[in-house]
Amino acid sequence: MISYEPFYQTLLKKSITEYHLIYKEGLSANTLHRMKNGLPITTKTLDTLCFILDCEVSDILFHDKTQ
Repeated sequence: MISYEPFYQTLLKKSITEYHLIYKEGLSANTLHRMKNGLPITTKTLDTLCFILDCEVSDILFHDKTQ
């Protein structure tokens, strides 16, 4: 199962809010909703998040083999 836990840690570390992502960066609120519920996102969205947050893919998600 894909976990987005690193994403929320990255947001906290960089002091970026979900509000900023939606209203300043144009990220879809639906995308954040999908991530909160552990649903898939596109690689394009993943690329966009990496660009916005200036981070690596591993700072956004990881594969949890225990679930």
